[in-house]
Amino acid sequence: MSQAKTGDDVKIHYTGTLDDGSRFDSSEGRDPLAFTLGGGQVIAGFDEAVNGMTVGEQKTVRLEPAQAYGERHQELVQEVPKSALPADMQVEMGMGLQARGPDGQVMNLVVTAISEDTIEVDGNHPLAGKALTFAIELVAIG
Repeated sequence: MSQAKTGDDVKIHYTGTLDDGSRFDSSEGRDPLAFTLGGGQVIAGFDEAVNGMTVGEQKTVRLEPAQAYGERHQELVQEVPKSALPADMQVEMGMGLQARGPDGQVMNLVVTAISEDTIEVDGNHPLAGKALTFAIELVAIG
């Protein structure tokens, strides 16, 4: 039976959980996740976990933050004056915003605090700093 290797197109079913047991994502009830192994389409630790699996094989892996979305960086949490936002914008907690960094790259931000004159936004990925556990089943290669 062939094993998945770098460059293969693979399809997997998965469930992702945090250390407290809460589920943050799953392919349950959906088509399997399809990606090219080693193609940079999924987090590095996920690629590594699927590499070498055979069709029908199931495994559970725990990825430390460095293998997933990295550590949290406090410098990505910033206060922004409300005056810098469009006047008609209604800001809410948890709201997603986008901003352009100095290099022109688009950054996804989440509103984490609101005061009278400012909002706090967090540019960290929501799963940054967290270990992720994945239950994975390789459904197809090719």
